[in-house]
Amino acid sequence: MFSRADLVFLHAPSVYDFRKHSILYGPVSDLVPSTPVFEMYPIGFTTMAEYLERHGLRVRIVNLAVRMLNDASFDPEALVKKLNPVAFGIDLHWLPHAHGALAVAEMVKKHHPNTPVIFGGFSSTYFHEELIRYPFVDFVVRGDSAEEPIRQLMAHLAGKPKAPALKDVPNLTWKDRSGDVQINPHTYRPDTLDNVMLDYRYVVRAAVRDMDMSNYVPFKDWLDYPIMAALSCRGCTQSCVICGGSSAAFKKMHGRERPAFRDPLMLAADVRRISRMSRGPVFILGDLRQAGRDYAQRFFEAMRGFDGPIITEIFSPASREFLSDMAKAMPNFTLEVSLESHDPVVRKAFGKNYANEPMERTLQDALDVGANRLDVFFMSGLPQQTADSVLGTVDYCEDLIKRFGNDGRLAPFISPLAPFLDPGSRGYEEPEVHGYRLFARTLEEHRRLLVAPSWKYVLNYETKWMDRHQLVDATYAAGRRLNHVKADYGLIPQAQAAATDQRISWAVGLIAEIDRLMVNTTHEEFDREMARLRPEIERANMSTVCDKRELNLDVTGPSLNYGQVASMIVKDVVEVVGHTLSAPFRRSVTTPSETE
Repeated sequence: MFSRADLVFLHAPSVYDFRKHSILYGPVSDLVPSTPVFEMYPIGFTTMAEYLERHGLRVRIVNLAVRMLNDASFDPEALVKKLNPVAFGIDLHWLPHAHGALAVAEMVKKHHPNTPVIFGGFSSTYFHEELIRYPFVDFVVRGDSAEEPIRQLMAHLAGKPKAPALKDVPNLTWKDRSGDVQINPHTYRPDTLDNVMLDYRYVVRAAVRDMDMSNYVPFKDWLDYPIMAALSCRGCTQSCVICGGSSAAFKKMHGRERPAFRDPLMLAADVRRISRMSRGPVFILGDLRQAGRDYAQRFFEAMRGFDGPIITEIFSPASREFLSDMAKAMPNFTLEVSLESHDPVVRKAFGKNYANEPMERTLQDALDVGANRLDVFFMSGLPQQTADSVLGTVDYCEDLIKRFGNDGRLAPFISPLAPFLDPGSRGYEEPEVHGYRLFARTLEEHRRLLVAPSWKYVLNYETKWMDRHQLVDATYAAGRRLNHVKADYGLIPQAQAAATDQRISWAVGLIAEIDRLMVNTTHEEFDREMARLRPEIERANMSTVCDKRELNLDVTGPSLNYGQVASMIVKDVVEVVGHTLSAPFRRSVTTPSETE
């Protein structure tokens, strides 16, 4: 019998029963690795799992969303019913998981009424007082650093010696035996990230231990393109109006006055360790300059000689010296820059106050020092932005290509701010001040929005300058025009551009048809017509305004380093054979089963 896990992390799809719903998701995920189901679990699963196992607790990750995407016959409820951990952990990090996460929690309680259900993540933190009142939620771990609070909570639930009482677990919202809500002080807020590890070796070893890689895959196509992240900080120095990861949001939700940074030498070690497992790129999350020039310099010194593909990001114009140092340390680097708009007035209203000229110099300098690629991102749905302004951004993209893109390394993208303004952001907290109108404020209201028939009605906002109809129309128009520009300048093949144009045409037609059905049909007729349209909707849902593959870097050879993975497996087997093992490690080599 496969022994019991202490904690099973469950990652839900955005909409739990997406395989039964007909929803035109739109271009909400075109510029992220996930599909519109948002199947990529948060990197906090990996850091928490490693931390808990380091402290003697056994953890399993089950990515229900990926399993449901990859196998039409997969029954998530049957799997959950077989599991038997001490507790279940469910992420409600970004708000688009409001429907799926709550549905999975309810399903867990149906089959395991006496097993604690723990929630965590940014949205869980923001809505913790509402979330804890659902009958299928027992605990909410608040904050941006849940590793130590959840260790203490699990020690209590597992009956470990010297475990703290529930009232003493920091950052915990919970219900006592009488059902009354208790909110413990938010006191755990580490100043650095030096006590945690974003160690993907845990994922490989756990998958080998459970003899099941399918539950651990981060997103649908990860095995073909295994991009991995390295975490430079938690928090941000910027305060972009719509971002739940901004400095304003971190202060409100997590009480953080400044970011917590990972030691640059440890960050470099993280990157090198990750790269030994995969030939895919490593994405360093966060602008390396946030902690100061010395931090970046120490990181670059530690990275000298590294030739693997790496992606970095900057939040504002950078000096040529900084970019040159980056190129010397990591010659195979890709730089990502988010300008948001071509219009400095819109950009300032968004929260970024710089003119075009210094960023244009940065783009030229990045190319001059040898950037492998330069991705430039823009957005629709911003303060002060009209439909004409969105199309003006595409004209600016063409100008950038003319000036800097003659060798094909510069790649511009545009996508909508969708589906939600992030809770905790300045735009969400003071929408009128920033020109927004919100359609949802509570967790339950967002849960209901997510099953609307098209992304137009999933949106939780519109602006003074564009209502939701104009925003959707402008997004499709901009996507179509930029797609043509890329094809004209040879950045994408003509056949690919034609396929994207066709998907945009389908989506525009479907939006109009759904609008018509919402006005002119009964509830029963509407459901019947949406079921009829479902094949067309699914055809238009993926890579709407651009082909997702445009984001991928060229990776030569096998994407995973199977030799390194095999070496890790052999090392584990040698340890098993050659040593007297602790009980948790002995359990890892018993006969597998879905039963925990």
